[in-house]
Amino acid sequence: MTLSPDKLVAELKARSTALGFDSFGIAPADARPDLPDKLNAALAAGWHGDMDWMAETAERRGSPQGMWPEAKSVILLGINYGPESDPLAILGERSLGSISVYARNRDYHEIIKGKLKELAGLLARRSGEAVKVFVDTAPLMEKPLAEAAGLGWQGKHSVLVSRDFGSWLFLGAILTSAELPGDSPHEESCGSCTRCLDVCPTNAFPAPFRLDARRCLAYLTVEHKGPIPLEFRVPMGNRIYGCDDCLAVCPWNKFASISREAKLRARPEFERPQLADLVQLDDEAFRTLFAGSPIKRIGQGRFLRNVLIAIGNSGNSDFIPLVEARLDAEDALVRGAAIWALRKLDPERATQLSLAYLPRESDSSVMLEWTGDI
Repeated sequence: MTLSPDKLVAELKARSTALGFDSFGIAPADARPDLPDKLNAALAAGWHGDMDWMAETAERRGSPQGMWPEAKSVILLGINYGPESDPLAILGERSLGSISVYARNRDYHEIIKGKLKELAGLLARRSGEAVKVFVDTAPLMEKPLAEAAGLGWQGKHSVLVSRDFGSWLFLGAILTSAELPGDSPHEESCGSCTRCLDVCPTNAFPAPFRLDARRCLAYLTVEHKGPIPLEFRVPMGNRIYGCDDCLAVCPWNKFASISREAKLRARPEFERPQLADLVQLDDEAFRTLFAGSPIKRIGQGRFLRNVLIAIGNSGNSDFIPLVEARLDAEDALVRGAAIWALRKLDPERATQLSLAYLPRESDSSVMLEWTGDI
């Protein structure tokens, strides 16, 4: 026996709360016909950097029905991951590494997907309609769809902002062939505030509501696979995975609360990690420490690249022996970052050891990007 749409939505909403979701909203699958043009403009400007998959999936990414023509409704769900303390406070402690709030515990994809599948199963049983679930891994533009579903609005930093949870919402989506009553879209409520734009250490926002990933430290420390471009190494400071600056300064965070999902609360070893410990991780130790964490996805090489840049920015000569230990790393990405760090901490010592880190023939252009002027 199927339920009326209104009763079905009421049951789904109640079940979503029981599963641990903090926000629930519904939008028609065709609620944002403006998205293909906005996406294509961003791609044409090159703001996606070397995330080629965004361009390759552009046709499907532009609308839910481009990915699944049978889709009629999109259910958007949010889980609050609000931190217990100010994530920017650690930026002044240069012997420590700053890990983005979202990566300080379990991978949110794993946490949300199971909950989504359970809710989608209930929808399928009650309606007899088809369902598909997504957590940030498919060509689906969750943030503008969440705005259309009334969960919040895309702020000037391009991240979804909620009146209840500020900038700290993980999003998941259920596409369905069922026609469900939609919620009212949320109006943009940033007003004249530009705190998120002003705080960015790399000027990654060409305009309000526009993000150039090529200048974004969240992109550079996580998605970017090569050497960090020279102009962004010092602005990285001690950010070793992601960047929370623009999220953390949003005034709407005054209404935010600490996440009620225990698996999303920061593990102590990820909240204030010592750079001296991290730079010594071999591959096995890296995989063990970050098992179940999104950090594991970038691999030891990219992670050590970030850690060594943070060490170079520390101004602490006590790190020099640890940096020197990485000068003969097999990975040119790590070796190059060690060169840069040593040149920042002790240029004279770096000159003395120049033969130890001259580019190897097999390194091609990778090392050349590290061994230029600092």
